[in-house]
Formats: sequence, C-alpha cells, structure tokens
Amino acid sequence: MNEPIRQSTNNQRYFTVWRWHFYAGMFVAPFLVILACTALGMLFMSNTAGRDNDRLTVAIPESTVQAPIATQAKNALSTLPDSTLIKYIAPRDTDTVALFQIKSADHDNMVAVNPYTADIVDSSPANSNLYYTFDSIHSDLLLGKFGDYLLETAASLTILLILSGWYLWWQKCRSIKAMLIPNDMVSNKKKRSFIRTIHATLGSWISVLLLFFCISGMAWAGVWGERVVQAWSQFPAGKWGVAPVPMSIDHSQHHAGMDMDNVDAAPHVHGSTPAVVPTHGSVLNSGKAKEVPWVLELTPMPVSGTTMGKNGIAPNIPIMIDTVDRFAREIGFNGRYQLNLPQGSTGVWTISQDSMSYDMNSPTADRTVHIDRYSGNILADIRFDDYNAFGKFMAAGLALHMGTLGWWSLLANVLFCLSVIAMCVSGYVMWWQRRPRHASEENYGLNPPARGQRFTVWWPLAIPLLAVAIIFPTAIIAIVVIALLDFLVISRVGFLQKLLK
Repeated sequence: MNEPIRQSTNNQRYFTVWRWHFYAGMFVAPFLVILACTALGMLFMSNTAGRDNDRLTVAIPESTVQAPIATQAKNALSTLPDSTLIKYIAPRDTDTVALFQIKSADHDNMVAVNPYTADIVDSSPANSNLYYTFDSIHSDLLLGKFGDYLLETAASLTILLILSGWYLWWQKCRSIKAMLIPNDMVSNKKKRSFIRTIHATLGSWISVLLLFFCISGMAWAGVWGERVVQAWSQFPAGKWGVAPVPMSIDHSQHHAGMDMDNVDAAPHVHGSTPAVVPTHGSVLNSGKAKEVPWVLELTPMPVSGTTMGKNGIAPNIPIMIDTVDRFAREIGFNGRYQLNLPQGSTGVWTISQDSMSYDMNSPTADRTVHIDRYSGNILADIRFDDYNAFGKFMAAGLALHMGTLGWWSLLANVLFCLSVIAMCVSGYVMWWQRRPRHASEENYGLNPPARGQRFTVWWPLAIPLLAVAIIFPTAIIAIVVIALLDFLVISRVGFLQKLLK
C-alpha cells in the first residue's frame, strides 16, 4: 500500500471513531454533569449535616452516662402517634445525637435524640433531607425505573466514549507520556487546540477512575446490576436456615424487645415460612435508600424461632433493645452502628456497620450480625472476608465511589467531579468552536465531524466496542434503537438528516 492510500485509510478510521465519540459524547455529557454535580452535593451533605442529620451536636454533661436506649426510644415514639420503632442508630461521637426511625401507617420519621437527656432534638420525614434529594437525582433523575435505565445507558456508553477517546488522543500523541503531559506539538497556541488538549489530557488522567466509577455505579442499576451481577453474588439461602424450612422449636418464654406490644411476637411455626422469603434489601433498606451492603441486598434474611444459631445473648438475659446494644458493644461494634428491630413473628435483630452507610471509613470492617429474637442466638455473623470476589470489589469500590475512606478520599472525589464537569464543558466548547462561521441551510444542526462524508465500518475497532456494549445490556439496546431510528426515520426525513448527520 502506498503512502497516500495509507494516509487516506488512517484519516477515514480516525474520522469514523471521532464521529462515534462525538455522538456518544453529545448524549452522555449532560448525564455526566448531572452525576458529578449531585455527587458533589452528597459529598457536602454527608460531611456537614450527615446523611440522616446524624452529625447534629449536643452538649456533653458532666456525667457522661447516657440515658437507657429504651427511654430514648419511647420519647422518639411519642412524636408520632401509633408508631413502631424500626431502627436505632448509635451516636457517631460523644457529642452527636442518637437516631431513631419510627413508622406509622402514614408516616416514616427519623428522630434525633440527645443520648444523655433523652430529649428530642429534631424530627423529620425519613429520606427527605437535601442529601436524599441529591441521591434520588443521582440514582434515577427523579424518573423512577425509566431514569435508572437512562443513567445505566449513559454509563454504558461512557465506557465506549472512554475507549474511543483513548484511540483519538493516542493518534495525536503516540505515547502515554504525551497523553498525560502534552508537549508543544500537541498543545499549540490555537484556541481550539488548547481546549482540545485540556479535554483530552483531563480525560487521560481520569479515564481509568471514570471507568471504575461507571462499573461500580452500574452494579447498583436495575438491569446490569440487579438482573445480571447481583443475582449470582448473593449468599446461599440455606446458610442460616432460610431454606429448606428449618425445624421449629416451642418458645414458652420469650422477650419481645422493648415492650413492642404492637409487634406480633409469636414464635415461628414449622412450615410457616412464606413462599417468598424477604431479602436484606426489602427488609432493611428504607424506601429507595441503599443501606444494605451490595452483596447482601438480594440475599434472603434469616428467621427467628428456629434451632439455628449459637453463642448469642445468654439465656438468663432478657432480649430488649438495651441488652442487644450492650451485646453489640461486647462483640466489637464501636461508635456509630445500626440496630434494626425485629418486625413480625419471624423477624430478627440486625446489627450492622458498613462504610456504605457512613458508619465508618474502612470497607474491610463491614459487619452484619443477625440475632434470633427468641433464643438470642447469633444466626449469622457476616464480615468482609465472607463476601465473594465481586462483593469485595463492590464494598471497596463504593467506599472509593462515595469518598468515605477519609479526607484524602473526599478531596480526590471533589477533584474528580470537577474534572468530569470541565471535560464535558470543554467538549461542548470544542463543538461550538468547530461549527461553521456562516450559517446556511447546509450548515445548521449538530455538525458532526466529517459531515456529509460516508465511511465504512472499521471492524477491528467496532468489534471490541460492540463486545463491551453487549456486556452491558442497556448499551446494546440503545445502539439497536438508534440504528432503527436512523434507518426508519432519520434517513427518510430530510430535516432530521440535515440536523443530525
């Protein structure tokens, strides 16, 4: 092949990839900006007021003895008639509030209590503060399942955007060093080339982290995460006697917690296990909030009233909220942790502490303990080491994703979010600078690279891109939908063809 033909082929490949990169970027960039902005909002709220206003402070009295948790809980319950106690969250520090989630037929409130005086400090609907607003936008754009699919599609296409961006910048730089630290040849003094250098260099620096964030974020999504990955990442149901139906025992004496008269505390009867076993996510998550470690969300819950478990609360000790709290401290739970009370006749006490819920920094310290509400036996004690490989990846990945590993992690996330915004904005600036200077009927529209030219598909690059798309179902669905729209509508409507092609 002679030099002119080789040059023409290389140009054709470059412009083909550039056009793919352009169209993917035009779709993806607004979503990336939204995700980055809402992430900054969550980082700010979680480190100031706290996700559940758990960073509200109280005066420390001379006597640092805290009031009984049962007393604190009863005061919290008094703020909402006919309510049930769902969860207790221990104070983060010696000068911060304790939290109680209480629920009635029409309301679900989070009540902040002074742990020393048991006085009410604040009461507000659960999952209603500014943190959860940012979180809802970040997870589904306030559009429910449709928004979740949109964001999953955007994340999937971002992976294709990263791969095509690597190729384009490599063609300009021809070395990894120049991609990360541009030389004078790459970053000349033309305004458009300068913006391009900022765009591509930022992309080179953050692309691996962006790829990591896309994968860890999509693992929470409804299609690739819930249907493809989480489905095979759960624990076996029989591990703690959920299936097959365990042998039941007759509890003539049992303790129902902290005088929970409104909770049915009848012992479990053999054969009464429901056909659909509740999962950790359905029992422990509050609304749309993700509070359960990823690997446990779809895992069935254990049940109380069986012969399972051992080494729990001593038989001579009544099982109530204060004794369960004392037991939690005895087995190693320090600082802020969450205590979910048993709901229903087969419910269990659940003690948990994980970085995803902002309980502590290290994801390797994740721990979830289930206690039989009748016998006090430990039914399950699940730690980071018990997670499978992808579960460990998600625990560590989400800690990095959420910036909970310490101040360095928080600062890194802030810089990353600002870089994503700058990269998206610079992409649009380049598009604006490249537009035709003189408007005409032929020049309006998106003006993609090499407008009006037709290029054949370059399969050596197309095949790996399609392979990535197939791994993430929403991406291949989006590609098929776009192809059908192009063939059935855009290519047959003159206005749309001029606007988009």
